[in-house]
Amino acid sequence: MALVDVREWLLVSEERENPHTAIDAVRGDGTAWSTGNSVRALVHGRDYFGELYERICTLGPGDRFYFADWQGDPDQQLTDDPRATLNNTLIDAVRRGVDVRGLLWRSHWHRLGYSAHRHRQLGDEIGEAGGQCLRDMRVRTRGAHHQKFVVIRHAADPERDIAYVGGIDLCNGRRDDAKHQGDRQPVEMARAYGPTPAWHDVQVAIQGPAVHDVETTFRERWEDSTPLTLNPGRLLSSFVHREDLSPEPLGDQAPPPPARPDGHEVVQIVRTFPVIYPKSYDFAPEGERSVMLGNTKAIAQADRLVYVEDQYLWSEEVGDHFAGALRDKPDLRLVIVLPVVPDRDGAAVEVPQLYGRSLAMRKILEAGGDRVAVFGLTNEAGMPVYVHSKTCIIDHRWASVGSDNLNRRSWTSDSEIACAVVDDRGDADSPAPEDSFPRVLLRTLVAEHLGCSPDEVPEDPHELFDTMVASADALDEWYAGGVRVRVRDRRTGVRGRLSGRIPRRRPVPVPQWLSGHVPGHAYRRRRALDRAAAYAAAPHEHQRPPGRLRRLATPELTATQLIWAPRLYDLLFDPDGRPRPGEGN
Repeated sequence: MALVDVREWLLVSEERENPHTAIDAVRGDGTAWSTGNSVRALVHGRDYFGELYERICTLGPGDRFYFADWQGDPDQQLTDDPRATLNNTLIDAVRRGVDVRGLLWRSHWHRLGYSAHRHRQLGDEIGEAGGQCLRDMRVRTRGAHHQKFVVIRHAADPERDIAYVGGIDLCNGRRDDAKHQGDRQPVEMARAYGPTPAWHDVQVAIQGPAVHDVETTFRERWEDSTPLTLNPGRLLSSFVHREDLSPEPLGDQAPPPPARPDGHEVVQIVRTFPVIYPKSYDFAPEGERSVMLGNTKAIAQADRLVYVEDQYLWSEEVGDHFAGALRDKPDLRLVIVLPVVPDRDGAAVEVPQLYGRSLAMRKILEAGGDRVAVFGLTNEAGMPVYVHSKTCIIDHRWASVGSDNLNRRSWTSDSEIACAVVDDRGDADSPAPEDSFPRVLLRTLVAEHLGCSPDEVPEDPHELFDTMVASADALDEWYAGGVRVRVRDRRTGVRGRLSGRIPRRRPVPVPQWLSGHVPGHAYRRRRALDRAAAYAAAPHEHQRPPGRLRRLATPELTATQLIWAPRLYDLLFDPDGRPRPGEGN
C-alpha cells in the first residue's frame, strides 16, 4: 500500500523560486506546508461576513486583526444590524484595545469605477480611532493588489487563532447567500445581472499552524521598505489629504498556533507577486509565482476529475495548463463553472473578456472534447449568477481556494494568495476519506448547483460529471421549450430523459451567451436575457427542472472584433507581468 506523498501535490520551498521570502522559515527544514490544520469552506458572503463579525466582537486588548483586500467599503453590512458595518465594527474593536491593521489596494481613479476614495475613508476612520489602514500602490502599471485575507491572533489563547483566505472582498455586492438573490447593498454590473446581482463566492477558514503563514504574507507586505507609492501625483494627493503613508511597527510575531486535535489538513499558502519598478519588494525582488507553480504541480497528478470555479478562465497559457492534463490522462474529466456573461456592459469591456475566454476554451475543448463541460449559473428567476469564486478541486485529494483567477494577470502581474489543501490520510490509490476537505467542498458546491442535498451528490467522479451535464441539458431544454425533460432521481437529483414526447412550449430565444455568438451590439443579448428571465418567472405547463447549471459555448468573435480585441486584451485585461529584458515601470 502506497501512502499519499504530499510532495507530489505541494511545492517544496525551493520550488517557490523565491529564496527571499520568510514564509517557510518557521519550519526550518525546507518544508513549505504545515500539518495539523482544520479547514472549513464558507460558501457565500453572508455566511463569511456573519462569522467574521462574531469573531471580531470577541476580540479584546492585545489581540490582533490584520486584513488585506482589493476593495473594502466602510458601509458594508456584516450582519442585518444597521450598526454592524465594516467601519463601525473595526472602530469598536480598536477602542477595545485590538491592534487593527489593514492594507487596501489604492486602486485607480474612482471616476473609472474604482474605490480609491472609499479606501481612504476607511483608512482615515480606523486611523482616527487608533488603528492603521493604509492604501498600498506597490504594483505594476495596470496591476492591482488582489489578495483578500484576514488574520486574527489572540494574545492569551492561540488555539482560537484563525485566518480567512479566498475570493470574498469586504465590500458591497458580496453578501449573497444560497438563494442567490443578491446583496442588499448591490454593486453596479452588466444589465443582464439585474439591480441586485446574484453573487457566488467561496472563502476558507483556517485554524492551526497555517495561520502563521497567512500572517507572514501580511507582515512581509506591511514591513517592506518600498514606499507605498512613488507616483508624484498620488504623493501630492496624499499630502493634500494628510494621508498616513508610514506603516507603524507590528511587534513581534507569535509562534504558529498549535496543531488542531482534529486537524488532518495539510495546508500550503501560495502567492503571486510581480517584479515592480524602480524598487521591488524586499521579500520578492524577482517576484513570486507559487500560485501558478503550485497549480501546475497539482494538475500533473490529476487522474479522474478536475472541478473548477473561476471568474475568468483566460489565455492560451491557461488553456494549455488543462489541455496537457486532458491529453495525458484519457480517463480525466474537467468541469468548469464560469459567469454566464462578463461583469460590465459595452463592447470595449465585454469583447476582450470573451476573447480571453475563447483562447482558453478552444485549447481545452480540442484536447478533451466531450470530457469537458463548461457551465454558467442562473438563479430561480432565470437571472445569471456572477461566479466570483476561485476554486479548483482535483480527485478528492487536492483543493485550492484563493484570490487568484485562471489568467495571466493572477499568475504573473497582480498580488494574489491561495490556500492549497491536501488530505494525506489513507492509500494514495484509494479515494480520500469522506470527511476530507476537498471531498466535502466538492459535494457542497455541486449540491448547490444541482439543487439537491450534499449526500445526493454522486461520489464517483465520472457519475458526478454525467449528472451535472444531464442537469444542465434538462434546464436548457426547459428554457428552450424542448420536447424532452428529465425527472429527479432521489439520490442524484437528476435522471435520464423521459421516453414520452412533451408538447412543445413556445420557445424562449436562446441567449447569445449560450450560443457562443458575440454580437456587435449588447442590446440583443440583454433583450434575450430579459425575455428568458421573464419566461422563468411565468407559470408553465411543466415544472422547472432542478438545479442552476446552463451550458456555455466557446465565444465566437467577428472578424472585426478579432482585429482590436486581442490588443485591448493584452494591454489592459490580462497583462503578462513577467519581466522582459530591460523592462522598467
